[in-house]
Amino acid sequence: MTIERHDTKARMSRAVIHDGVAYLCGQVAGPEARHGDITTQTESMLARLDALLEEIGSDRQHLLTATIYLKEGHDFAAMNAVWDAWVPAGHAPARTCVCAPMPADELRVEVTVTTLVKKGR
Repeated sequence: MTIERHDTKARMSRAVIHDGVAYLCGQVAGPEARHGDITTQTESMLARLDALLEEIGSDRQHLLTATIYLKEGHDFAAMNAVWDAWVPAGHAPARTCVCAPMPADELRVEVTVTTLVKKGR
């Protein structure tokens, strides 16, 4: 059994791949967007997720699950508008969305996903 870890630090790895399934750490908005509204933060977070998916050999079409954490429930509709435009038609992952404290006060949204790694990687 091979376990492949990406960008491992003392506390966590950005991604862990096992048997063709990748488990990604939580993604948040980049520094340039952290003080923006929920739309800006969701767009930034998903752009960072796209980059990590590409880095590990996956993409939006291979998502299995997503857990979205919102700081405030009233951001649900605006976050969903960005999410719905980002997820390819017919490829929506199993998804959970909950309200939770964020790791930094300015953050409004975080996502964690599990995805398949494309064959031939």
